[in-house]
Amino acid sequence: MPTRDSSYWIQNLNLQAHPEGGWFKETYRSKETIDKEALPERFPGNRNFSTAIYYLLEKGNFSALHRIKSDELWHFYDGENLEIIEITPSGELTKHILGLDIDAGTLPQITIPAGSWFAARPLGSYTLAGCTVSPGFDFNDFEMASINELTSKFPQHKVLIEKMCRG
Repeated sequence: MPTRDSSYWIQNLNLQAHPEGGWFKETYRSKETIDKEALPERFPGNRNFSTAIYYLLEKGNFSALHRIKSDELWHFYDGENLEIIEITPSGELTKHILGLDIDAGTLPQITIPAGSWFAARPLGSYTLAGCTVSPGFDFNDFEMASINELTSKFPQHKVLIEKMCRG
């Protein structure tokens, strides 16, 4: 069996650079959609029932703080633990650890609720994860955090926000 490192996964899963950092490939987009009229008002149009991606982060890189309008489930696949940082709309900060060492407090699956700001960083050389979004992901529902706007709203998390934003 070949050595599985980040390069192995990037090449063999045909991952592409992701706008928030890291590498990804969409693996599933349901064919059926939910009509806009049946969705909460925050959605500007129809959405697929669900979407899924592979997502890989390497040491020294991070997924920048962002939020989406749907719940996002993270699944651990390979590599080392991943820290997922969540700031709820009310400002509560939670640091989740995605991994397989349940005795050490990690979980193989974590859910980030719609509307929470979140970012991720690997706690080792790399992490290969999966993300499932429902209703399905649409870039119209994606918002990258602004350092100034987020620190003015959550000044208690200023240091973390500055570390986990781009630009």
